[in-house]
Amino acid sequence: MTAPTFLQAAAYVPKRRCESTFIDVGRLRYHVREWGDPNAPLLFMLHGWMDVAASFQFLVDELTRSWHVVAPDWRGYGLSDWSSQGCYWMPDYLLDLERLLDHFSPNAPVRLVGHSMGGNISVIYAGVRAHRVRAIANLEGLGLPGDPPGRAGPRLARWLDEMREPPTLRFYSSFEAVVERLRKTNPRLGVDRAQFLAAHWSRQRADGSFEILGDPAHKVINPYLYRNEETTTIWAAVTAPVLWVMAKDSAYAQKMHALPGFSEQVAGISKVRRLWLENAGHMMHHDQPAQLARWIEDFFAETTADSPSPDGN
Repeated sequence: MTAPTFLQAAAYVPKRRCESTFIDVGRLRYHVREWGDPNAPLLFMLHGWMDVAASFQFLVDELTRSWHVVAPDWRGYGLSDWSSQGCYWMPDYLLDLERLLDHFSPNAPVRLVGHSMGGNISVIYAGVRAHRVRAIANLEGLGLPGDPPGRAGPRLARWLDEMREPPTLRFYSSFEAVVERLRKTNPRLGVDRAQFLAAHWSRQRADGSFEILGDPAHKVINPYLYRNEETTTIWAAVTAPVLWVMAKDSAYAQKMHALPGFSEQVAGISKVRRLWLENAGHMMHHDQPAQLARWIEDFFAETTADSPSPDGN
């Protein structure tokens, strides 16, 4: 028995039809979701940690212009292959993104919409491959607080321990339990949308329980320290215009915003516009997709020459 499709499980009915494709990205088979006319301006959407590409459906449904939206399941998520390394590092995602762009837009820079980890990847990639990025909408891809050098040894020791005894993810007794898990994490999420997400975020096992479509190895700590000095240098090299969106009710955004020097680090991006989204938490593309879609489309229309008009032309 398999997990119910969203048509069976959810009251939420997507406005825009999605097509699934699979492509080879290096040694991995990647699952990619596509919405819209393949001849329309390209818009890449990159999901966050422990999420899937289908998470963008609500945002895509609120777009008023004609786009070819491409959203991959990152390695180890959704229907994409898992890594054989037993852990996941940031450079792997950057290389995967480059190969995806080689496939979908080899000769033209692209617009990127990235949430959380996907936003962090977007800005870092734009700092090292400036010629390949036209504009970015960064939805709380804020990086990490940073680690002092003294944590290097303990961090490596923890990584060794976790590689010896890999972490696991819990199983859920029913599809309804997955829905409740999503709603517990985000109380703003209505039942209809939670059912839609659960159908793409999980699958049923042979014993009838449900598991998340994510490799537990994503929980393994990175063996290397996160160095803000390096991140600041990379962000400062971004030449594309950046829409930097943080949610008013996001504990993650509030924590990062309060860090000494963080605002200055963001201001180091030469063409950055910062906005705070009201009545939304970290999963802002679930909480306020209509407002977010307007901001994103208006920003791209202002900053890129070939953005489509509201009537699709």
